Amino acid sequence: MSTFKIGVVIGSLRKDSFNRKLALALAALAPDGFVFEHLQIDDLPLYNQDQDGNQAESVKRFKTEIVSCQGLLFVTPEYNRSIPGVLKNAIDNASRPYGQSAWAGKPAGVVGISVGAIGTAMAQQHLRNVLAYLDVPTMGQPEAFVQAKEGLFDDKGHIGIESTQKFLQGWMDKYVAWIKTHNA
Repeated sequence: MSTFKIGVVIGSLRKDSFNRKLALALAALAPDGFVFEHLQIDDLPLYNQDQDGNQAESVKRFKTEIVSCQGLLFVTPEYNRSIPGVLKNAIDNASRPYGQSAWAGKPAGVVGISVGAIGTAMAQQHLRNVLAYLDVPTMGQPEAFVQAKEGLFDDKGHIGIESTQKFLQGWMDKYVAWIKTHNA
């Protein structure tokens, strides 16, 4: 059996982030052979094109981690109807210098959770636009706009609402197929 290493990029730095919880709960729904590695983005400098020829060690590390993955999972909150600045900064750092993007060709899935009724719909759409430009084949369906509700996560961090667990299991099954197809 092949092992698929999935790089998880969480667009929130908050210690008790709903999106971090969602990323962990989703990983628990994956089959054997899928390993989810959370990629650190909180130590990346603000992107500055002047540094393209001399990238920080944290940027080099981040790019190497991305390259070593067979797939990506972006889990993002929505800030002001878009993606958080820290996520955009991570994307920009790993896509530069021009022609040396670590993202190119890496299949990805995009999800997110918010207390709002539409979840992270706008942030996910903005992220999909950026990923399309960067040549990241991104799973289009099903979309997952998760609303944070009381009882969503049980005391073990798993999805505690049966209908949401069933939906997210279906999402994970499609995501696994997406990654396998793009690594065939």
